[in-house]
Amino acid sequence: MASSTLSQNLSLFSFQKQQNLAPTQFIWPKEDLIQAQEELNAPVIDLAGFLSNDKKVIDATIELLRAACMEHGFFQVINHGVDEAVIQAAHDEIDTLFDLPTEEKLRLRRQRGSVWGYSGAHADRFAKNLPWKETYSFRFDHASKPEEKIVVDYFDSVLGDSFKKTGMVYQIYCEQMNKLAMTIFKLLETSLGVEAEEYYSKLFKEGTSIMRCNYYPQCEQPELVLGTGPHADPTSITILHQDQVGGLEVFSDNKWQSVRPCPNALVINIGDTLMALSNGKYKSCVHRAMVNSERTRRSMVYFVNPKEDLVLRAPEKIVEADGVERKYPDFKWADLYEFTQRHHRVDGATLENFFRWLHPSPSN
Repeated sequence: MASSTLSQNLSLFSFQKQQNLAPTQFIWPKEDLIQAQEELNAPVIDLAGFLSNDKKVIDATIELLRAACMEHGFFQVINHGVDEAVIQAAHDEIDTLFDLPTEEKLRLRRQRGSVWGYSGAHADRFAKNLPWKETYSFRFDHASKPEEKIVVDYFDSVLGDSFKKTGMVYQIYCEQMNKLAMTIFKLLETSLGVEAEEYYSKLFKEGTSIMRCNYYPQCEQPELVLGTGPHADPTSITILHQDQVGGLEVFSDNKWQSVRPCPNALVINIGDTLMALSNGKYKSCVHRAMVNSERTRRSMVYFVNPKEDLVLRAPEKIVEADGVERKYPDFKWADLYEFTQRHHRVDGATLENFFRWLHPSPSN
């Protein structure tokens, strides 16, 4: 059944190009389509400054980060240490994946309850308000040894020997993303005053990340559809590389604001898990992706997660420093992951709904 639905939606991408009409299941409610009228004023943080020995530069960097995370949970980083050649190679391989024949994509589709594999418009999960995109997702283990090529092995097992190059490109990309993620956690620890205990660095050292390639085909009626609907990521932090087409928007100050692509920068989003781990001090970024009538948009997303069985809670030091009660009960990533995959379509209130699901009130 899922294979049939997915095949139909793949055909609809082609249908709209011929008919200049967006299929009804891809049309979103008007309130979700309100256009952004201004650009988001979000900082571009120079990580070279944070990693320097200049205290004034470090303090200024921390203040920029803290303000952005408390306001909307969004910032960009430059001098991030990720090789530009690696980024370009990974970006070039996106078309290799999405140019595959439809029957091959169907064979690679992700199974219900899983996040790994191919998805066309998330047709395996939803029937309406479908996102105008195709995705391909796979995993990367933070604690994997240098000789372990988990991404290479995955591509070889599902796509065959001819995709060894693709697997190696994304293996290297994920390794560099993982290294960057650890730097971002150090930045967050410093800004929250828990750098001495390396609270987040230790927590995410042995986690598993989701690597996802996004492909947003051009659409003849972009005013009616969304590439990705309004939501906050349930994960901890998200590291995004977007091309220069544009389309990313953030909801801040009660309005949608566009994000201008910044050459050589990577986008960082705070997710629900990190919001809980900061006791709500840092905001989970609500965002969406628009589509383009003339150009296809491509992006690469690295979602960083802790180990599934770890008990997650905000550090006592943060709770005490804020002088407020602990806002969120303890939880495990495995439970939040299950909730978002089987019970709830992520939106701007996922975390609150998750805790109600995890700890239901007694019936009257």
